[in-house]
Amino acid sequence: MLKINNLTIEFGTEDSKVVAVDDVNIKVDRGCSLGIVGESGSGKSLTALSVIQLLPPQAKLASGKIMFDDVDLTKLSKSQIQEYRGNRISMIFQEPMTALNPVIRCGKQVAESIILHQHLSKKEAKIKVLELFEKVNLPRPDNIYRSYPHQLSGGQKQRIMIAMAIANNPDLLIADEPTTALDVTVQKEIITLLNNLRKDYGMGLIFISHDLGVISEVADEVVVMYKGSIVESGNIKSVFKNPQHPYTKGLLACRPPMGKRVERLPVIEDFTDGNHEVDEIKDTERNSFSQLITKIDKDPVLKVKDLEKKYSLEKNIWGKTTSFVAAVDNVSFDVFPGETLGLVGESGCGKTTLGRSILRLIEPSKGTIYFENRDLLSLNSNLLKKQRKDINIVFQDPYSSLNPRMSIGNAILEPMKVHKLYGNNKSRKDRTIFLLEKVGLKEEHFNRYPHEFSGGQRQRIVIARTLALNPKFIICDEAVSALDVSVQAKVLNLLNDLKQEFGFTYIFISHDLSVVRYMSDRIMVMKDGSIVEIGDADEVYENPKSDYTKKLIDSVPSSTL
Repeated sequence: MLKINNLTIEFGTEDSKVVAVDDVNIKVDRGCSLGIVGESGSGKSLTALSVIQLLPPQAKLASGKIMFDDVDLTKLSKSQIQEYRGNRISMIFQEPMTALNPVIRCGKQVAESIILHQHLSKKEAKIKVLELFEKVNLPRPDNIYRSYPHQLSGGQKQRIMIAMAIANNPDLLIADEPTTALDVTVQKEIITLLNNLRKDYGMGLIFISHDLGVISEVADEVVVMYKGSIVESGNIKSVFKNPQHPYTKGLLACRPPMGKRVERLPVIEDFTDGNHEVDEIKDTERNSFSQLITKIDKDPVLKVKDLEKKYSLEKNIWGKTTSFVAAVDNVSFDVFPGETLGLVGESGCGKTTLGRSILRLIEPSKGTIYFENRDLLSLNSNLLKKQRKDINIVFQDPYSSLNPRMSIGNAILEPMKVHKLYGNNKSRKDRTIFLLEKVGLKEEHFNRYPHEFSGGQRQRIVIARTLALNPKFIICDEAVSALDVSVQAKVLNLLNDLKQEFGFTYIFISHDLSVVRYMSDRIMVMKDGSIVEIGDADEVYENPKSDYTKKLIDSVPSSTL
C-alpha cells in the first residue's frame, strides 16, 4: 500500500545544509502495523509528515519517492494531495492540545472533516461524529461534542484526535507519539483502541514512538531511526529478542527494567560508544528501604498529618459553597532523611496538589505539615520565604517554568540574589557555572535562552536552579514524563547522583510506576485524593495490595516479547 523509497529531507541552503532524513526506505502493507522508533531529532516525524506533504516550510524533500497505491504523492499538487490527506491517509498529531482549535467546539472540528470529504449535511455529520465518539470510548458523547478542548483531559483530547483521524475510513493511519506524557492506564487504553480500530477497518498503521515498550504492544514490524537514518528494521519479535545495532540495544536497556531495581540506568552512549553490554550495566541491584532505614536517622524530616485541599464546585446565590471536590483528602505520611518517597497515580488523583500544598504554593484547607519539627502552615510570608531555601520543587514542564526572556544563567542566579547568598554577583555567577557543569551543561550556556535547548537540557537547567539554594528536600513533579526514554535515563541518573553527593531527600511524583520503582525507596499510591497504598518499593511492586495498584502495574508497557 505505502512504499517510501530513498527518501532524503534537508534543511538550509546548499552551502550550509543539514540532512534530517537520509535515504530512508519503508513499506507498509494494508492491515499491517509498522512501528517507527527513535529519539527526538531522529527523523521519525519528518518521515511521517512527508507522506501527507506537511513538511515545515524550511524543509526540502531532496530526493525519493512516496508511492501510495502506485501514485507518487511527491508529484501531486496542493489540491490533489488534499484528496488523500484526511481522507485516505490520516494522521494523529503528537500534541492534541495544539492540534485542536481552542475556540471551536470539539464536535464541530471533527464534523468539518466529514462534511468536506463525505459531503454530508451538518445534521448527518453530527450523527456520524457521535457514533465515532462512542467508537473511541468517549464518555457522554453529547457533552463532549459541545465541549472545548481545554475542558477535556489529555486522554479525552487524544481520543478526539483519533475520532477525527478515522472519520473518513482511511486506508492508512499515522499516529505520531499518540501516548507520550499520558498516564500508563490511558496509554494502554489508547493502544488497545488503535489495535481494535485497525482490525475493524482493515487499515494500515504507522505508529511513531521513542519507547520500544509501547511499540511492542502495537506493531508487527519495526524500524529504528538514529540521526536521520534507519539503523535496524524487521519483525518486532526478532528485533526485540536479538537486537543487532548498538543504538537499538541502548533503547531497550535504558528504560527501568521490570524484574528488578538497578543501581544505575544505562544510557545510549554506553552502547553507541561500544563500552558496555546490557548485562554488565544492569548487574548491581539497589538496597531496599528496610536496609536503608537502618543507616539513616529514624526521625522523619517531613510529617504530613490529615492534610486536605478542597475546591469549590458550585455556589448558591449568596456565594456559599454548596458542593466541593477534595483534591487531597485526609492524607498522612512521613518522609525520612535521605529517602526517596515515590508518589504515583493517574492524572487528577491529587499528586501535584499534594506536592504544592506541602510547599504552600497552594494553601491547604486543613491538616498539619512539619518540616524538621517546624509547622510550615503557621509561618507568615517572610518566614515561609526563608524556609523555601530548604525545601524546593522541580516542576513538570521546564519550559513554562523558565522565563523565556531571561538567560538560563540569570534564571539560576536569581534565587541566590533574592535570598542574598554568596555575597556578590561574581560569586553567584561562579556558583551558577559550577551548577551548570554539575548537571552536565557548560559555562558557554550561561547567556543562552530556554528556547535554544532541548527538553532534556531544559530539565537539567531547572534542576540546577533548584540546587541554587542548597535545599535539603526536593519535590520532583513529573520531572521526566515527557522526555525520551534515553534522555529520561540520564536525568534519573543525575537525580540519584545529586542525592548521593548532596544528601537530598526526595518526593518523586510520576504516573509511571516503573520509573517510580527505580527511583524510590518507598512507594505511595494515590487515587481520588487519598492514599490507597504505601510501603517498600519492591514490596508494593511485587505484591500490590490494592486493585488500583495492580491496574497501574499491569498497564506498564514491557519491551520484552
